[in-house]
Amino acid sequence: MRIFKALFLGLLFLTGSLSCTNTKVTSDQIEISGIVQQQGLTTYQYGTHILSSNNKIYALRSNTINLDDYLNNKVSIIAKKIAGYPVENGPDFLEVIKVK
Repeated sequence: MRIFKALFLGLLFLTGSLSCTNTKVTSDQIEISGIVQQQGLTTYQYGTHILSSNNKIYALRSNTINLDDYLNNKVSIIAKKIAGYPVENGPDFLEVIKVK
């Protein structure tokens, strides 16, 4: 059991260090760097744009920022995770608060 715990904690640490672009901003906000792209057709049907970061996709929306201004650019976003998502095997759904 101790070996399993040690392996699990090691794997958890390694996973966290591989995605070092994801850092906490506040307790309910995250900062993620990646490339903003248009959403397109999906099976999960939420979000207006996506952010590709470290082989992971995030669905994005923003009521205050025009995400089209950042299409195909690498940016860092500060966002809040929207409760109730992901659904239908889709990505995490984020409300973008700021783009750096």
